[in-house]
Amino acid sequence: MTDDAMNLRARHKQATREAISHAALRLAIDQGPSGLALVRVQDIASAAGVSPRTYNNYFSSREEAICSFQADQSRRAGQALAARPADEPLDRAIVAAMLELYTDPEPDRAGLRMIMSTPELEGEALKAFTMAEGPLAEAIAARAGMDPQRDLFPAVTAAAVAGAIRVAGRHWLASGSAGSFAGVVREALACVVPSAPAPRAGSSSPA
Repeated sequence: MTDDAMNLRARHKQATREAISHAALRLAIDQGPSGLALVRVQDIASAAGVSPRTYNNYFSSREEAICSFQADQSRRAGQALAARPADEPLDRAIVAAMLELYTDPEPDRAGLRMIMSTPELEGEALKAFTMAEGPLAEAIAARAGMDPQRDLFPAVTAAAVAGAIRVAGRHWLASGSAGSFAGVVREALACVVPSAPAPRAGSSSPA
């Protein structure tokens, strides 16, 4: 299989995944506060234009389907930071990377409210945010010249960043603010993103 064919197949799979996720979330929202329990796999598959079998090839639960966008974002957290200019200070690089990743495009308020007000979905979203920590810690360690296995700074900072973004989402919904989600995320990250300390003796970034 050629590279072009592989890329086309990957894009098709991602588009199908996103269509299923979007359909699942919209159906749950349309059903109201208890919408998750009322949405069936057959309904999701039909709305997404796929078969139930195809749905099951992508997701093992409605919760996983609805929160797949958050999971996909979190998997890219480390890549987003690694892509920032090498000479950019760590604190600025983290903020810029997370703003681009989580606020462009801005989250749909109705969808985010559905996720954060439904315990099963909130738990799945928490799992998604946790996925960001490992790759983000690796990227922080690489930029700071630290060993992610020995130094606490990368892992603690990554966990704080993931938590700040999650809290920013909750605050953005609860405040009813007309302001942008990016503004709230920037404010939340300012509470937890430090400049990198000097690497301790004996520490080195992985080759």
